[in-house]
Amino acid sequence: MITIYTDGSSRGNPGPGGWGAIIVYDNKIVELGGGETHTTNNRMELTAVIEALKAVSDKQITIYTDSEYVMKGITEWIHKWQKKGWKTANKKQVLNQDLWQKLLEVAGDRKIEWKYVAGHAGIHLNERADEIATGFADGLKSFLYNGPKDKYK
Repeated sequence: MITIYTDGSSRGNPGPGGWGAIIVYDNKIVELGGGETHTTNNRMELTAVIEALKAVSDKQITIYTDSEYVMKGITEWIHKWQKKGWKTANKKQVLNQDLWQKLLEVAGDRKIEWKYVAGHAGIHLNERADEIATGFADGLKSFLYNGPKDKYK
């Protein structure tokens, strides 16, 4: 079983953005992150989930996100969008369709449990995913941990 925490950030929305993900499995923790020069917060939230899923091959995964957009999009809206040809209830094109389609692709046939976690509520791994995302949005070089769980701070 793998646990993943993800977060995205954008300065200006649109503006420079970053994403962060923390993957926890067995006795190991791996941090991932990246950024883009011109993007939105929602794109970075989706990118965090996509990149984390691309990094693991396990079939059973729990993903924690503080993005209601990602949470509702993947659990409530996405199948309706597909049926309507990627149109919203207002018949407008779905924003970030490219990333939603990529998310469906990388999720594949895995059993993913999606969990919403309140942002900035003191949950350590969510806070760290936010630090990574905002660091990349700010153009900072973040140290990304990859090692044993018992050495993780």
